[in-house]
Amino acid sequence: MNSFSKDFKSGIGDAWPMFLAYVPIAALWGTLAATKGFSPLEAMLMSAFLYAGASQFVAIEMWGAAQSILLLIFTIFIINVRHVLYAASISRHMGGIASRWHAALMYILTDEAWALLERKALTQPLTLGYYLGVAFPLWPTWFLSSAIGAFIGKQLPDPALIGLDFAFAAMFIAILAGFWKGPRTGAVIIASAAVAVLARTYLSGAWYIVLGGLAGVAVAALLHREEAV
Repeated sequence: MNSFSKDFKSGIGDAWPMFLAYVPIAALWGTLAATKGFSPLEAMLMSAFLYAGASQFVAIEMWGAAQSILLLIFTIFIINVRHVLYAASISRHMGGIASRWHAALMYILTDEAWALLERKALTQPLTLGYYLGVAFPLWPTWFLSSAIGAFIGKQLPDPALIGLDFAFAAMFIAILAGFWKGPRTGAVIIASAAVAVLARTYLSGAWYIVLGGLAGVAVAALLHREEAV
């Protein structure tokens, strides 16, 4: 077995719980899309090309409402701008991956994949095989499950009834636990969460995602500067 295959299998081995968590959430989105008039093919294509869970749920909620398409586009942009931070963060660990792959790899980078890859990078540099093993299978899992949800439609039970709507959050919290390095980590998490909650309470739209992330980055930079002095 060559190193690529070994790393790819290692990535799948670390990420398989995420594959399972994606299925009911994507299927739920497909069900909602069907109620807005999407065919299974249209739901699958939207999931394949947009491939952004939070944005897709917001978009489908706004779809058909008395709102302009420009507002819809702007809202999705605000929600997804956090991926600029993800890309800047993960690119630090991609020195061993040929640059021609970088843009395509960023396309398949999700919240959960980013967290898992960052945790891996704490112990060793990322390889192309491991990155693809973690991130790539999530993509077809998402868009195929969306198509299934749209096909089944209202026959699919509400995942919230059995707590599956919390699957993403629970999985992300578990992954982030691996980043814990003491009080400094806690300070970053608390600052990010506090700003996000305040923004969610007092600002309309999805600004809480961006502002919470920026607050965490600012506190982390401040603490790093103090440590370096």
